[in-house]
Amino acid sequence: MSQLEAILELHIKGFGLTPPQKEFRFHPKRRWRFDFAWQESKFAVEVEGGAWVNGRHTRGKGFANDLEKYHEAMALGWLVYRCDGELIKSGRAIGVIRQLLHERQLTI
Repeated sequence: MSQLEAILELHIKGFGLTPPQKEFRFHPKRRWRFDFAWQESKFAVEVEGGAWVNGRHTRGKGFANDLEKYHEAMALGWLVYRCDGELIKSGRAIGVIRQLLHERQLTI
C-alpha cells in the first residue's frame, strides 16, 4: 500500500464509511485490481501516483493500459473515481468519495 493509499484509508475510516476491499480484482479474466472497491455498489477508487515524476501510469503504454482497464471496468458497470495526492491530502477526495458512494448505494 502506498503512502497516499494509507492516508486515504485513514480518511475512509475517520468518516465511518463502510470499509472497502483493498486490491480488489474486479475482472473475471484479467488480473486488474482496484486500490479500493465497494463491490456491492460497484464503486471503486484508484489512487493515481507518480504524475510528476514520469511514473509508469503517465507514460504512453502505461496510460493506454490504464484506459483499457477503466474501459473494461465501466463496461462491467463499475463507477471508478480517480484521485491524486493533492486531492487526497486536501480532503477533497474523501468528500467526493462520500458523495458518490452514498449516491451509488441509493441507485443499486
